[in-house]
Amino acid sequence: MQLAYEANAWGGVVGTPGAVTDLPTGFYVTPGDIEATLRVIAESGFDGVELFDGNLLPMEDDLSAFRSALSNYGLSLTGVYSGGHFIYRDAHEDEFARFERSIALAAGAGARHYVIGGGSIRSSGRRPEDFAVMADLLDRVADRAREEGMVPSYHPHLGSLVETSEHIDALFATSSIGLCADVAHIAAAGSDPAAVMRRYADRLVYVHLKDVDLKRGGFLPLGSGDVDFSSIIDAMSAASYDDWITIELDGYPGDQRAAAETSRAFLAQRGLAN
Repeated sequence: MQLAYEANAWGGVVGTPGAVTDLPTGFYVTPGDIEATLRVIAESGFDGVELFDGNLLPMEDDLSAFRSALSNYGLSLTGVYSGGHFIYRDAHEDEFARFERSIALAAGAGARHYVIGGGSIRSSGRRPEDFAVMADLLDRVADRAREEGMVPSYHPHLGSLVETSEHIDALFATSSIGLCADVAHIAAAGSDPAAVMRRYADRLVYVHLKDVDLKRGGFLPLGSGDVDFSSIIDAMSAASYDDWITIELDGYPGDQRAAAETSRAFLAQRGLAN
């Protein structure tokens, strides 16, 4: 099993400035020096990196330097993460235009996985029809990613339309996209991530691992919180999962390099690191 790390650990999550008034320009971005992040990830023993689509925007005209940097550090681009509102049908064409640009960036950079998060929650709360409206655009985006040779997946996320196992069921009832199981987000939402992975074993195409303190909140290095990783590993085995495992630890206030090394050692002790 090959291990990767999400670059957002070193810099957090922001958005591109024009997105408030110009929907097609909204991308996730991690501030900071991406090449320095690649170096730390490689030195911590990882084989791959995932990053936000917005971090590729400055290199849109020529991605060769970025691909050379990956090669120099011995890293694969495991995935590129994007997101959207999805539930406003009138905005689907503008959102799809942005996703097309994002997919082109990811494919040009050599990503294997194209990870999609999001789904807005209305000010009045979720509506049952929102999941079907979201699925229409989500499947269109997923098809476009497949056309570019990538593996598309949906990532349930706190603060989005799809948080709990019930939300995942509602979306997946009308969408055919694969599952990116972020076990900490699913656990923090009050659901059992291993049960979700078993239920959607045939759609489990990508895995994000981090730990979480369920009482006080906050994400943690693997083995430091409340996630039952024995059941997670069993669920991956039952699903015959044999793709990248990506560690993601945005918002952790401790030493990020030490956290990366701790998480890798945790997985190595369980036979999940090459």
